[in-house]
Amino acid sequence: MSYQAEYIWIDGGKPTPMIRCKTKIVADGKEPPIWGFDGSSTNQAPGNLSDCVLRPVLVTPDPLRGGKNKLVLCEVLLTDFTPHPTNTRAPCAEVAERFADQEPMFGIEQEYTFFQDGRPLGWPEVGFPAPQGPYYCSIGAENIVGRDIVEHHTVACLEAGLSIEGTNAEVMKAQWEFQIGVLPPPLIGDQLWLSRWLLGRIAEDFGADVSFAAKPVPGDWNGAGGHTNFSTKAMREGYKPILAACEALATRVEDHIENYGAGIKDRLTGAHETAHWSQFHYAPWDRGASVRIPWNVEKEQKGWIEDRRPNANADPYLVTRLITETVCEAAAKG
Repeated sequence: MSYQAEYIWIDGGKPTPMIRCKTKIVADGKEPPIWGFDGSSTNQAPGNLSDCVLRPVLVTPDPLRGGKNKLVLCEVLLTDFTPHPTNTRAPCAEVAERFADQEPMFGIEQEYTFFQDGRPLGWPEVGFPAPQGPYYCSIGAENIVGRDIVEHHTVACLEAGLSIEGTNAEVMKAQWEFQIGVLPPPLIGDQLWLSRWLLGRIAEDFGADVSFAAKPVPGDWNGAGGHTNFSTKAMREGYKPILAACEALATRVEDHIENYGAGIKDRLTGAHETAHWSQFHYAPWDRGASVRIPWNVEKEQKGWIEDRRPNANADPYLVTRLITETVCEAAAKG
């Protein structure tokens, strides 16, 4: 019997790309083949040359349809099979291969906000909920909304074989987080994009939308980040390479900020557990630092660093490419 293969790809939307998908019926026993789509409808091609190519890069069981059905994450190619200009995975894969000997690894903390009827889920139609404070890692219907979606999403990620590490309610009401990792690039990006698709698709069944906006609600409310944990083999074995990694990141601040997601200057204000976007500093423990060295890493003198600057809406292929390139290139030069 044939099965359904859900092809998933990243479009050419600006300033933040969208996730697109469509279903192909594949004969039993066959792997999902290369396919195509109309790029003129996804900001990826003009109407007179609209064909774009989908090449599978990650195939998993489909936890929503079940059975033999599959999810098929794809990268976008031109018809000559070279990477499409919107394909950020290809340069990420190239950088990962170039520095494979340093064994870069990532874990990403994906924050997001549930919306319904144009406002955060569970917020009053007029005015605001109680100020931040009781919502983070909380319980109770007064504080928590959307847990049913979160639970369904977690199980779906596990059944798809994704490396989900945990979930928690975040500081703003209707805001949550899940973590994916620890994985090398570009696989960490593959799994994060696929987990984002699963979240949006499951929320749809509950009549909710998922926002990855950096500052979903203006004012005295936390933004949404994509805190990115990073290490190399040398960092996992000693503390000096950790400090060297932080120093390397300090040399390309503007380049990273420009590629860490739309609306980053609205989020990185120096308040709400952020450093100001125009400044860079690293420190142990400090959640107000640009880059944090976790307390246990300082204690054990080995481990990883947490770049707290990336937005929730950041492209993980861009973020992991930049961090790998910046840190590993500096290490290679000694």
